[in-house]
Amino acid sequence: MGEVAVEVKPPDDVEADVLALPAREDGGGAFAHRTPLLDERLTRLLQRLAEDGELRGELGKTLVLHADGDGKARRVAAAGIGRIGELDSDALRTAAASVARATEEVGGTLAWMLDDTLPLPLDEQARAVVEGVLLGSYRPGRWKTGAEEPRPLERIVLCAADDGPLAEVAAQAARVSRWVSWARDLANSPPNELTPAGLATQAAALELANLRTEALDPKRIDELGMGALSAVGRASANGPRLVVLYYEPSQPARTDLTLGLVGKAITFDAGGISLKPALKMEDMKGDMAGGAAVLAGTAAIADLGLPIRVVTVLAAAENLVSGESFRPGDILRAANGKTIEITNTDAEGRLVLADALWYSRGEGATHILDIATLTGAMEFALGDLYGGLFANDDAWRDELLAAGKRSGDHVWPFPLHRRYRRYVDSDYADMKNSSDLQQASPALAAEFLREFSGEGPWAHLDMSGPGFLERSRGDYLTQRGGTGYGVRLIVELARALTR
Repeated sequence: MGEVAVEVKPPDDVEADVLALPAREDGGGAFAHRTPLLDERLTRLLQRLAEDGELRGELGKTLVLHADGDGKARRVAAAGIGRIGELDSDALRTAAASVARATEEVGGTLAWMLDDTLPLPLDEQARAVVEGVLLGSYRPGRWKTGAEEPRPLERIVLCAADDGPLAEVAAQAARVSRWVSWARDLANSPPNELTPAGLATQAAALELANLRTEALDPKRIDELGMGALSAVGRASANGPRLVVLYYEPSQPARTDLTLGLVGKAITFDAGGISLKPALKMEDMKGDMAGGAAVLAGTAAIADLGLPIRVVTVLAAAENLVSGESFRPGDILRAANGKTIEITNTDAEGRLVLADALWYSRGEGATHILDIATLTGAMEFALGDLYGGLFANDDAWRDELLAAGKRSGDHVWPFPLHRRYRRYVDSDYADMKNSSDLQQASPALAAEFLREFSGEGPWAHLDMSGPGFLERSRGDYLTQRGGTGYGVRLIVELARALTR
């Protein structure tokens, strides 16, 4: 999708190819008010359809009618928002996405009537609608040839009287949504195109004020003693990279804080010698979704010009099988000097994150968040909606939970406890990278990472479920593949830390 303009206008000033009106499941009152965008005939028709039960307002359902009268909208879409008592931003995102999909062949201008009688402030409505339209109309098939593209959506118009702030909220939501879509593109990219070096190239191509990037090649990774990252990537002809971004605003709101973002960026994960099953292995191109999130999240922070220093580190590698593969039984030495016995080469994400966390802290990060598709057990626990959060600091955990709630990238807290450390105790080294007990695998992975997080607040977000979908989630994210989970959370976190 190309860049879509976003505007806020009074209803009197709007002409649209599609006008969307929120329809409530527990009543048709949404159509009782008058709007200059609808003529009398169409208003009466909508009211009659609601009274007859044909227009029920069920969440995610859209009814499109052609307007043949004198109104300023060529089509009207009744957007089901569900029951008012259950209405939240996600419901509006889902409704807006449904409208976007139902009218994708129309394109042009989509107008949405904001409703001050709903139990959501207008700014939250505006943000949710923009995100729902843009994220819900995302198309992952960039590699299809000969596919007939629908007419592009050119403009989203939010119908409301506004003195300025609402327009800024909507514009920022659109900018962030574009970075979410970019993260989705990265996660959906085939591994023959998006290698570790290719990911470094994508980062280097960013041209944003106060943002600079660099990439450490395999030689430099070895020189720094990053034995964990080096071992994971050495089986591949496409060697590992440590991609680093520095965002330095001219006047940071806090001189005592540098946000550290660390992402697992395994551009393809075959599991190494502990080989994965063949079924669905093609989805392992999405094992860099955490890296995509921190990369796009950093770009969004820079694009918005948020006054916060950021150091972002992506640990990029391919975990393949060759004569150079690291083996179960190997003992690796990470950059912080700690030794790791390898008991499962498919527990590679925590290995690359170990060296990336150490590097982030060394580059000045005071508050760290790492994001990773780390354990399948987290997906079993939380499904495809929530990421699981572990933190060594209660205040830092609460900041992240609040950012998740505001952003729509949902987060649920899990406990860190020193007793979980026993799962990764090793007879031969400082620790091992997995446990043969079928217990607490997300928690033991978090305890493993804590060994490399350094001094200061740190949190680990395991987003195996919501980061890369195998099927529609049934809301505004219906496409298989990358979701861009984490980008909006990062932006909300950065905003909170500048207040």
